Amino acid sequence: MNSVSIIGAGVAGLTVACALLDRGIQARVYERSSGIGQDCCSWFAGGMLAPWCEQESAPDAVVTMGQQAKAWWAEHTDTVTAAGSLVLSPRRDLSELRRFARLTESHQWVDSNDIKNLEPDLSDTFDQGLYYADEAHLNPRQALVDCEQYLRRGGVVIDFNQTVAADDLTTDIVIDCRGFGASGSLNGLRGVKGEMLVLESKDINLTRPVRMLHPRYPLYIVPRGDGVYMLGATMIENSERDRITALSMLELLSTAYALHPAFGEASILEIGVDVRPAYADNVPTVTRQNHVIFVNGLFRHGFLASPALALRAAEAVVNDSCFQELPQCA
Repeated sequence: MNSVSIIGAGVAGLTVACALLDRGIQARVYERSSGIGQDCCSWFAGGMLAPWCEQESAPDAVVTMGQQAKAWWAEHTDTVTAAGSLVLSPRRDLSELRRFARLTESHQWVDSNDIKNLEPDLSDTFDQGLYYADEAHLNPRQALVDCEQYLRRGGVVIDFNQTVAADDLTTDIVIDCRGFGASGSLNGLRGVKGEMLVLESKDINLTRPVRMLHPRYPLYIVPRGDGVYMLGATMIENSERDRITALSMLELLSTAYALHPAFGEASILEIGVDVRPAYADNVPTVTRQNHVIFVNGLFRHGFLASPALALRAAEAVVNDSCFQELPQCA
């Protein structure tokens, strides 16, 4: 049996380690930070397991990968909520809703009465929407912690405060899950800046992710419970991870206010900024370079696509023919 090391304990590294453990393989995980937390961009994810909504803009490969996510996460964390997704638009932008419907599947049109049953606090503002009943969401931070605990119960060692390269490790296979940190080893990997806010409002209650369509700045808002919501997220073509711009803040909050005026009185609990790794086609991939497997390019689909990538990487570890079939990266 091949010995395996994993570099990176974000969503990619943890899902790969879990997929290997499910096959009886205890990989050793190396993470540069001091714990599961804010040094990985998955800490700031929305956590929407929404392959059909993503069909509006994502490549077909992402939609296919994403259809495995809800079941996989339900087996590895208790934080999955299978309440579907709701897509809305202001009355003046119903053309955006119709466009979204044309580009996606597995939805049903809902009217104001349906919206009242799904999300009573939104029924006075919206006349029509799209409901994706088969989708789900999770709390990303709790899911990462649950993965860590699952691995430790299975005897997997996670070494924190360890900045290592593949050449430093002596295992048969090294799986590199460093995200944008691997850009020096992967041609064509670019950074896409994402900005998000965590808000608290006791004056509105949402139970599922809501996407607010807008021609200029679409928004999603995901409930975290107890009046806390994750609001996101921008996509800016640069690799800066240090600050949110005033324009981004204004657009995010303006769209949230358009969704419901109660968000105008919400407290801002947290501002998150990080860089997502992406290839030119925005398709996450599993590739190899000699004995090193790279799981990368998750873009904005970390929790949606990582289970499918993890299963493919795990299969390559246990099946030499699958390892040889992985695309060789430059």
